[in-house]
Amino acid sequence: MTHRLRTCVAATLTLAVVVAVLSTGARAAGTNFLWKATRGSSTLYLVGSVHLLTKDYYPLDPALDAAFSDSDLLVEEVDIGEMMATENQFNMLMEGMLPSGQTLDKVLSPSTFAAVSKRIDGLGLPVEPLKRLKPWLLAITLLGMEWQKAGFEAELGLDRHFYDRAKAQKKAVQGLETVAFQISRFDEMTNEEQERLLTETLKELDTQRADVTRLANAWRSGDVATVERIVLQDLKSEPKLYQRLLVDRNRDWLPKVETLVTRGNRPFVVVGAAHLLGADGLLAMLRARGFTVEQL
Repeated sequence: MTHRLRTCVAATLTLAVVVAVLSTGARAAGTNFLWKATRGSSTLYLVGSVHLLTKDYYPLDPALDAAFSDSDLLVEEVDIGEMMATENQFNMLMEGMLPSGQTLDKVLSPSTFAAVSKRIDGLGLPVEPLKRLKPWLLAITLLGMEWQKAGFEAELGLDRHFYDRAKAQKKAVQGLETVAFQISRFDEMTNEEQERLLTETLKELDTQRADVTRLANAWRSGDVATVERIVLQDLKSEPKLYQRLLVDRNRDWLPKVETLVTRGNRPFVVVGAAHLLGADGLLAMLRARGFTVEQL
């Protein structure tokens, strides 16, 4: 599992420490990770999200602001208000904890646990509390720490930006799935898959700060071909994860989005960029349902 695949895994979920999948490339004038889909009198907008950003990526391109203003409903992977609720934050932590009596040194191979201990010690953190985390949560936590060192914050992410604007403008907000469901996508990974994720994360941590900046710049460029190549190539090499984290969720989201449109809503849909692209992406699915899709 390469570092690109790990980023793909993280990108599918809107957790506080997860960043969207992006790529590199030069910006094409007037092109964003934003699409307008129309069918008859129905219209919706779709945005490939970056869940963590820095202030350097604001203000956004006017096309994003115009599309948001033209919409009457914000739709995100989850309702950010639900995710930020104290009860759900606590539940997320509890779901990421190993069962009573288990610790990482008992569920990981000796070599992986030794690598974990060395990394945690190098960060100046206590090992004992982190030994209670499941491998998937520890992997995401360590990645998030590197992204934050590079200045990327969830409070500046695209999801949070539009959520705050929607609340300020009293615009309706809706989630496509619950926080509990998103956590289950990681938590139901096998022990072997979780250890692989953690092992590869440890190997690539030293390059993460440079990588995330390069990836975020690509999102800003609207370089679809490069994003699709990097985002989907590695994830497709893990067919079960690809099906579980992308395809199944896209198929579940499509009728929900289509129902909103047929009811007369004009939704502004913000999801991880990986969900939009490729033959199994939402854009292709909407085209198959008779929508005309245009990148803005």
